[in-house]
Amino acid sequence: MINQTLYPEFGVLLVDDEASFLRSLSITLERAGINHLYRCDDSRQVISLLQTHHIGLVLLDLTMPHIAGQQVLQMIAEQHPEIAVIIISGLNQVESAVESLKLGAFDYFVKTTEEDRLTEGIRRAIRMQELRLENQALTQRMMHNHLEHPGVFDDIVTRSPQMRAIFQYLESIAHSNQPVLICGESGTGKELIAKAAHDLSGRNGPLVTVNIAGLDDNVFADTLFGHQRGAFTGADRSRAGLIEEAAGGTLFLDEIGDLSMASQVKLLRLLQEGEYYPLGSDRPKRSQARIIVATHQNLQQHQQDGRFRRDLYYRLCIHQVMLPALRQRKEDLPLLLDHFLTQAAKEMSKNVPSYPAELPLLLSNYHFPGNIRELRALIFDALSRHRSHMLSLESFRHLLEQDAELPVSACEEVPVQFNPEQPLPTLAMMDSLLVEEALRRADNNQSMAARLLGISQPALSKRLKKNRPDQ
Repeated sequence: MINQTLYPEFGVLLVDDEASFLRSLSITLERAGINHLYRCDDSRQVISLLQTHHIGLVLLDLTMPHIAGQQVLQMIAEQHPEIAVIIISGLNQVESAVESLKLGAFDYFVKTTEEDRLTEGIRRAIRMQELRLENQALTQRMMHNHLEHPGVFDDIVTRSPQMRAIFQYLESIAHSNQPVLICGESGTGKELIAKAAHDLSGRNGPLVTVNIAGLDDNVFADTLFGHQRGAFTGADRSRAGLIEEAAGGTLFLDEIGDLSMASQVKLLRLLQEGEYYPLGSDRPKRSQARIIVATHQNLQQHQQDGRFRRDLYYRLCIHQVMLPALRQRKEDLPLLLDHFLTQAAKEMSKNVPSYPAELPLLLSNYHFPGNIRELRALIFDALSRHRSHMLSLESFRHLLEQDAELPVSACEEVPVQFNPEQPLPTLAMMDSLLVEEALRRADNNQSMAARLLGISQPALSKRLKKNRPDQ
């Protein structure tokens, strides 16, 4: 199978002395997209196979010659407790099922069980194993505080501990086939995170990106699933959808919060069943792409408002990344300033200018509602108007006036709390506290502190002389 993505990442070992059942079960699982399979018809070989292959799940018959299934189950539980075992037996007996579960089996099915129920039970065990392995990998990375593939994140300019923790998390879920939900305000770099997640996965297929904002139900279905010839007026030939284009790779759906309810149902089926129907076709196709979605909206609030399906949300947030806003990672401002100045200078064929020492400080006191995208636009605009050897601070001074015009709620400020058991501070005391806080934020730059307070610098100096008479 050339370039076929194996699912799951770990192997699934099928153990049964009936070769015909092994073939039948293999076909059933491969039809369901579970194709990383090993088969064993001799129970004496099970332990050696577990020692030589990366097996995460065993599907085990009970009634076998040489070594009985329950004995094999005990051996696996003792020697390889990290491996999950599902019993698939011809015995429809409550006693054997209960005993197997007591010995550590993850689940128990009878061979006559409906195919859909069996495959869903196996998928559930696979998801549990994937989460266990990912948690284990994340714990190891956090303990050692290192990145195995730092080069993947070269396009993301940061020294923020929050971002480093996100990188470690992405590495721990790199090989998972489960969806990833990336949340964050507009301009925080969600597409770069999606690209990093794809690069880390090592998948052979491409990263295919589609912004689904504004797509109606028919366009959404045609874009993702494709269509057969004659599916609708004007469909004079068949066309593959983006899911097929992303086969063996990653499909990134941006602005998932704008998806209509009808399209949400279609996406839910794709995630649940791993299959889809091109428009005009009655034959399903298997999806071979990992799904990553992103949104700047609050999907939990959308659920409460009835605008987003709860079942779809829980399918999407198996792995969730919450990107911090730029104002929450201000330590990155000097790095980003230098990065975008270099980038802008190269594009405009200019020399990289120097800038006033107080510029990073000024930027750190701005709210940045547009986040990194807004910072980039500001720097490119400033450099386009740059004429002298040093970048003018005047290109950025208006930012503080913009912030001053925002209502308190827009800045996500917590209202000042007063202890009802203590005396209320006087206006003079509050004046002094406000001045000291402005100076702290401005790193004792009085000109900038005055701007933060919305007063002139002489007025600030007057207050300082009053508050600090000994200085």
